Amino acid sequence: MERLVVAPTAPPSSPQTGSTHDSSGAACAHHVAARMYRPPAESVSAMLNAHHIALVGASPRPGSFGERMVIEVLRSRGNREVSLVNPRHTRVADRCCLPSLDHLDTAPDLVLLGVGDDALESQLRAAADVGASSAVVFGSAHAPGLRERLADICAEAEMSLCGAGCMGFWNVGKGLRALGYVERTDLPTGPITLITHSGSMFSTMLRTDRGLGFDLAVSSGQEIVTTTADYVDHAVATGRTRVLALILETVRDGERLRASLRNAVAQGVDVVILATGTSAAGSAMVAAHSGAIAGDFAMWDALCADVGAVRTGDLGEFTDTLELFSSPRRTAHAAGTGLAAVHDSGAERSLLVDLATELGTPVAQITEQTTERLAARLDPGLLPINPLDVWGTGHDSRELFSSCLTALSDDPGVGVAALAVDFVAEYDGDTAYADALLDAAAATDEPVVALTGLPSALDAAVAARLRGAGVPVLEGIRSGLPALAHLLDAPRRRAHAIRPRGHEIDPVRAHRWRTRLTDPTPLDTIEMTTLLDDYGIDHPSTRECTSLPEVLTAATEIGWPVALKTANPAVAHKSDVGGVVLALSDEAALSRAYLAMSAALGDRVTVSSMAPSGVELSVGIVGGGPLGPLLLVAAGGVMIELLADRAAALPPVDTATAAELVGRLRIATLLPGFRGSPPVDAAALHRLIVAVSLLSTEIGDAVGAIEFNPVIVTPSGACAVDTLLVPTTMSPPPLPHHEEHTCTA
Repeated sequence: MERLVVAPTAPPSSPQTGSTHDSSGAACAHHVAARMYRPPAESVSAMLNAHHIALVGASPRPGSFGERMVIEVLRSRGNREVSLVNPRHTRVADRCCLPSLDHLDTAPDLVLLGVGDDALESQLRAAADVGASSAVVFGSAHAPGLRERLADICAEAEMSLCGAGCMGFWNVGKGLRALGYVERTDLPTGPITLITHSGSMFSTMLRTDRGLGFDLAVSSGQEIVTTTADYVDHAVATGRTRVLALILETVRDGERLRASLRNAVAQGVDVVILATGTSAAGSAMVAAHSGAIAGDFAMWDALCADVGAVRTGDLGEFTDTLELFSSPRRTAHAAGTGLAAVHDSGAERSLLVDLATELGTPVAQITEQTTERLAARLDPGLLPINPLDVWGTGHDSRELFSSCLTALSDDPGVGVAALAVDFVAEYDGDTAYADALLDAAAATDEPVVALTGLPSALDAAVAARLRGAGVPVLEGIRSGLPALAHLLDAPRRRAHAIRPRGHEIDPVRAHRWRTRLTDPTPLDTIEMTTLLDDYGIDHPSTRECTSLPEVLTAATEIGWPVALKTANPAVAHKSDVGGVVLALSDEAALSRAYLAMSAALGDRVTVSSMAPSGVELSVGIVGGGPLGPLLLVAAGGVMIELLADRAAALPPVDTATAAELVGRLRIATLLPGFRGSPPVDAAALHRLIVAVSLLSTEIGDAVGAIEFNPVIVTPSGACAVDTLLVPTTMSPPPLPHHEEHTCTA
């Protein structure tokens, strides 16, 4: 899509009402990532609740951007003062039009800048000079250095600024329409605050026919001053928002965003995120395998897990989840963690079971009492199980469906009950399905929803009737089942986010290693083992040697067999050049290996104990991302990049979080023992992950990447066999090949 450029004399290239114009401009993250200025909460409130609005660039010309901006503001509700500004006109929309902002009698709360890039800086400066509290910049502000200069003006004047490259905002609850495009006449009010970087998705969400109720909708664009965190804090402070709907292309002001979202969840607000694009952390440090696999949505996964937010995969799942969370109903059953569904089709029931298994939506196990209640209502031959197919003779279907839904809703293991039918148009006027669902909803305080199979076959009138009665209608099984899983998981997610976490910091240790890492000289073997010892990370016994006698003595002290590796700092890929020899079991073999290696690669080597066999994982830190260091746990050894089996978290990580991270890996099935292998010490692995998290918390900003790969977990512990560390002061070396580690029994 074209990017919006607002011109003072010509409309944007796609000016038609109803167009969806993508004007997010996510590319300016390089500027805002280093922001220093945070707009005062009072100026954010003044912007979103403005009573006096000045429109610079107001125009009477039909179809122009200036005309649409005026139309939208004048459609606002409430007693507001609107000042129109444009030196080319004396009257616009049958109102007086001023030649400049300095002709205003009073300072405006909000200035809408419907001007081109060449006039943005001067007009924002004029707004600051007259004491404006805030502004909206619709244009892209793409000229070199312009965004920085706009931010500086706002910082000097303590102003808020929405944009640049945005579509404005709509304070639905207060009736303020600060928009640059003509939107729908009205919008249902409700508990949702929408904040989106994407202008196209802003329009899409406002124009959906889902009946979603909004309190505030913001197209925040490039966020060169006011960020998502500012809007979140405002929305939570009003007390009207119960659901935060965030469509994000990048993270700006990451530390504040993390704190703001955790505060929102702690206040009982549900946070639903649709993230687009890939994490910057993925390319931060590809010198480590962890950096190479940290791409995709590792950062978003970590953020959502940390703050207790829901991460959705597409607009369908996003919207279904919003509709579910907008309903105030939550299960009162302490054990209500599963879905119950009632069907009129055996095939659709089977499809739901298949997809629930694939997507990880838990299906409730119902009690014997519920089974008996169902059996008493079903036609002969139908099984009283969950999910339930009730279609037999079709006799008295309203009472049958309603009573079965009610019975399932009453079951203590059921967190939400769904009538999973298609709700197609009935040409004989039959309304039994909708009637039954409304009867069941009236008979219980538990969540009851409609789950449709095919959105295009959904009868719009029936959907409107159900939604009007407060019953969510989920449009599609593949999007609806994850949304239901999010609802069922909400108590666990919130408890995880708000539980106390943190590390006891050792400032002396932190200062010592931060100071050392400012030196570009790589850590030698002794320093690396000292670092691991300082943080309680178990590792093989290792000696650095420069002669054959030292090598033989080290092997005797460590114990046979041993591994011999070159310690030449110029060698990045040791195994490629004969720099690694494993399982050396006697002096003769070790002597031959050392003499050959020293002749080719130099005298400097390390001698290490061989690692025992076990399950191989990788634990690493990737720095440089917008949220700070990212901790990754993954399948390790030679499988790390092949499987890309990984889980990510934002430090600090406690033992419970470490266990959750490991549990999300496919390789976790090996830990309790697999095909005769003994169970390994998972608790030791969890402690090692917590130790790496502590290291990240204390010195993570000095580390571009650190990777422990493999970490070998055995029945007696967890050992970091190899360590790669890239300080932030170093340029990353070429991506190293994984070095094989033959394990002894």
